[in-house]
Amino acid sequence: ISLQELRQPESGANGTVVTEFILLGLVETPGLRPAVFVLFLFAYLLTVGGNLNILAAILVEPKLHTPMYFFLGNLSVLDIGCITVTVPSMLSRLLSHKHTVPYAACLTQLFFFHLLVGVDCFLLTAMAYDRFLAICRPLTYSSRMSQMVQRMLVAVSWGCAFTNALTHTVAISTLNFCGPSVINHFYCDLPQLFQLSCSSTQLNELLLFGLGILMAGAPVILIVTSYIHVAAAVLRIRSADGRKKAFSTCGSHLTVVAIFYGTGIFNYMRLGSAKLSDKDKAVGIFNTVLNPMLNPIIYSLRNPDVQGALWRVLRGRRSVAG
Repeated sequence: ISLQELRQPESGANGTVVTEFILLGLVETPGLRPAVFVLFLFAYLLTVGGNLNILAAILVEPKLHTPMYFFLGNLSVLDIGCITVTVPSMLSRLLSHKHTVPYAACLTQLFFFHLLVGVDCFLLTAMAYDRFLAICRPLTYSSRMSQMVQRMLVAVSWGCAFTNALTHTVAISTLNFCGPSVINHFYCDLPQLFQLSCSSTQLNELLLFGLGILMAGAPVILIVTSYIHVAAAVLRIRSADGRKKAFSTCGSHLTVVAIFYGTGIFNYMRLGSAKLSDKDKAVGIFNTVLNPMLNPIIYSLRNPDVQGALWRVLRGRRSVAG
């Protein structure tokens, strides 16, 4: 069956309920599918492998048993989850040439994607707060960022993200879908489903905007405020080496924040401003593949402690294998 035929809405009685969606995927040209499969399989394995190595390094290296790396370890778990929610199902569709996704599976994917991305939002904020305390409040850092505080921050992050994801999933389950059922994307997400709804999505879009302010706007304000204080404190350090060391611990985090929030805002804060197009697939690749893949590289690139720990993990593996 051709994609052109799949694009046609079902001809049937009025009020036909859609029981499955058709995901067009990244490419519609059959000749390109093997190359896309190999590329994304490699990206998936690289992402999972890179993040597992970061986790192993944090666990085996006593130097990395600090709050910053506790949060980084949690971020690595989220990165593995985020890419696993979207890419394996896309790869299976490329292999089977089957484009249909059941309604329930589509909503399940949407829920877990927004759950993991939501935790990411708050975790990046917790990491900024950690840098603020470490650089601006060094004398009270150990008491203010105790193990209990770290666990509470992670637990609250999961709780808020769960509430957000569940709200969106329940809200979208109240919409009617009666055809067409074609999603021009490689995973199920809110903007694409809004376009397919037969009923009004005004409440859903208001929810997305309102919760988006809470989930993204508030964390961004807290992150920016933290780093304004951090920058002011670092500039007061007299030695060049001291300034360089302080900025290097923040540079990686700021890079990840810029990529994560930049793509997120582009994807969700422009509903109704322009018709969704193939550009959304590029943004989706950033959100689900490139961000999780780049994070281990960004955090280890200029960090001798992480590099040393990774080297010991890899060397240890080889010695065990030998």
